[in-house]
Amino acid sequence: MSGVEVAYLTDPACPWSWAAEPQVRRIALEFGAAVRFTYVMRGLARTPADGPAVAREALEASAASGMPVDPRLWLERPPASTNPACLAVKAAGEQGRDGELLRCLREGFFLDGAPLDTADGLLAAARTLPGLDAARLAIDLRSSATVEAFGADLERVAPHVAQPGPLFLVGGAPVAPDALRDALLAAGAEPSWAAEPGVEEAVALLGRASVAELAAVCGLPAARAAMELWRLAGEWRVLPERVLAADVWRTA
Repeated sequence: MSGVEVAYLTDPACPWSWAAEPQVRRIALEFGAAVRFTYVMRGLARTPADGPAVAREALEASAASGMPVDPRLWLERPPASTNPACLAVKAAGEQGRDGELLRCLREGFFLDGAPLDTADGLLAAARTLPGLDAARLAIDLRSSATVEAFGADLERVAPHVAQPGPLFLVGGAPVAPDALRDALLAAGAEPSWAAEPGVEEAVALLGRASVAELAAVCGLPAARAAMELWRLAGEWRVLPERVLAADVWRTA
């Protein structure tokens, strides 16, 4: 396979990884096949007692990034652990769908208040992804190969535990989210798109997306992206979904 490989050290329930989604989703569209993401699970190993701290961190990440957050899951029924979600991502990798499930679980943790610390909850989330074989995922979720893959991820993460939050490895060198594009260009990756998409096209490409993500992908100020979204909504071409005091968007 061609393309610059990027190892993404993350956790489905990491608030700062959620905050990095505007940059990550833009890069995935801008570079296309010129970049190959592999997902390395950090395994935050949080407990219910960490819930209020995660809620506070999520709100701080939201304020910094513009990504919408509903913190009530972490205040009312925090997950027993994030490790089951990490295992689900590794299991989905057996079908080549790890990145899609990772995004789905992030939305569950930070938008939908979904119970994602049990097999039933994880499989319910997986069934929302068209084409993913949930029956196979259920088997892979319990397999020793998946546990071993997660263990290998934890070993790979170990040298970087002093750098919390999302981290990328490009050519083995650690890179922060805001430096990822420059690192990819330095590694020889070239953008594959001719121009940034318009807002309506970006909604179609991303699926469920926040104003911050659409603004990043389209190269627009957030206020300009929001104005265009509401114009499109007035023509029934996109639909808003309220998440506390913010909106996420999808095609009509």
